[in-house]
Amino acid sequence: MSKSVGPISGKADREKCWGARDNYWNCLSRHEEKLGKEKASEKCAELRKPYESFCSRTWVKHFDRRREYLKFRAKVESGENPLPEEKEFKISGYKPESS
Repeated sequence: MSKSVGPISGKADREKCWGARDNYWNCLSRHEEKLGKEKASEKCAELRKPYESFCSRTWVKHFDRRREYLKFRAKVESGENPLPEEKEFKISGYKPESS
């Protein structure tokens, strides 16, 4: 979990945060396709530490969600279906009524 940092007070602090985020995101992007999301996160763990230390917790949460959204949007725009394929939904013990 990220530690609490003080308020980001100026341009230099924002640039440190954004730089750390960009380094972490670039590492994830390089490794996710080959290794999968979990393994890429493990491989990039050392870059996540400065990201979490230079950015506030709320910014980290926002940026993490934004990255997932941007990946989702890119898939939609490319025509790929980003949603998992639907599987038949069964309710245990349910028997449909006969018509």
